[in-house]
Amino acid sequence: MDPFLSLLHSFSMSLSDSEISALKFLSQDKIGKRKLESVKTGNDLFTILLEQREIEKEKVDFLQLMIKTIKREDLIIQLQEFIEGGQGDIVNHLDEKEKRQQNVAFEVICDNVGRNWKMLVRRLGISDAKIDRILTANPYNLQEQLMQSLREWQKWKGKEAKVADLIKALRDCKMNLVADKVEHELLQWEN
Repeated sequence: MDPFLSLLHSFSMSLSDSEISALKFLSQDKIGKRKLESVKTGNDLFTILLEQREIEKEKVDFLQLMIKTIKREDLIIQLQEFIEGGQGDIVNHLDEKEKRQQNVAFEVICDNVGRNWKMLVRRLGISDAKIDRILTANPYNLQEQLMQSLREWQKWKGKEAKVADLIKALRDCKMNLVADKVEHELLQWEN
């Protein structure tokens, strides 16, 4: 799978409707009105920009400008990591089963862990500096702060990132109900 397309897809999944509207507005001079009207998701927009060669793996200036304009620091950081060659996606190195299990666990954790999320990510080994960077990039979105922290942990641990470690950290933080929900969802998913 093309890492650049994976990056664009992850961007698309994290964009709100208002952010997609803002990106469409910013693309008016690059994309015709009729094509813009058909855009409903970030993937739609990125597909058109790719077709028109406004963005490419080696040509991300316009993409970078759009992301900066909508003030999504987290996406800017991911794009910078991609540009610098790290391609910021250690997830591709996980086996498929573990990747799916982590995605299930991340969703349950984001839906059920509230304001005590920092205690959990500290238990996972994420530094306060990284937590502060994530807070700055997502100042008003608690779920996104937690999701980005979990992704940071996933990148940091690489192949060593295991769902069992997440469950242990939840239990260590006395978040037993959330740990039980993660285990329950994983059992449901496997069956």
